[in-house]
Amino acid sequence: MKRLFLLILLIVCCHTLITAQRPGIIQFSGIVVTGDSLKPVPFTHILIEKSSRGTITDYYGFFSFIARPGDVVLFSSVGFKKGRYKIPDTLSTDHYTMFQVMQPDTVYLPETIIYPWPNPSQFHEAFISLRVPDDDYDRALKNIAMIAAKDSYLKLPMDGSTSYKHFIQNQIQNYYTMGQMPINNLLNPFAWASFIKAWQNGDFKKTEVDYWNNFPPDNGP
Repeated sequence: MKRLFLLILLIVCCHTLITAQRPGIIQFSGIVVTGDSLKPVPFTHILIEKSSRGTITDYYGFFSFIARPGDVVLFSSVGFKKGRYKIPDTLSTDHYTMFQVMQPDTVYLPETIIYPWPNPSQFHEAFISLRVPDDDYDRALKNIAMIAAKDSYLKLPMDGSTSYKHFIQNQIQNYYTMGQMPINNLLNPFAWASFIKAWQNGDFKKTEVDYWNNFPPDNGP
């Protein structure tokens, strides 16, 4: 009985080895490239026709998966025409390598003319509601009003927020110099260097408030 069991087990193992060595399954590999520059086409979808088996290429256009001789392989990628390739059914090895060339898919759209207004009635309505530019007198009044507003702003006293910020800055300065002599920029060489450099650059010539730089005149369109 033991010998019979060993014989049956040997027959099953031999049958498995013969079936595994029988041709019919191959390692199908390759690279997908463009037809004009032979650059790799990454993430190309590869599918065996009439089946759910397939894969996608990596960043360098390489792919590898299990297939059978005679399978029809479909290649598809955005911006390229679909490719179709049939694996030869006369292979004598268990692996097969190929280069799949993808041709660009150019789509020509019909000519489209864009008008500013869909119809004459909408153009008439927009023209009626069009804002006409002011004349020179109106623009001068606007510029004077802006200058007067700037003068009023400079003459206004500090509000609560500004006064609080000024007070806090003074307190910080007092705490920083507590127990020592207050900071005197007259004895600070770095402050003197900055002063001399600013004087050489002519920065002190620009002491007056330039209203026209802060508020450019409205010269119209």
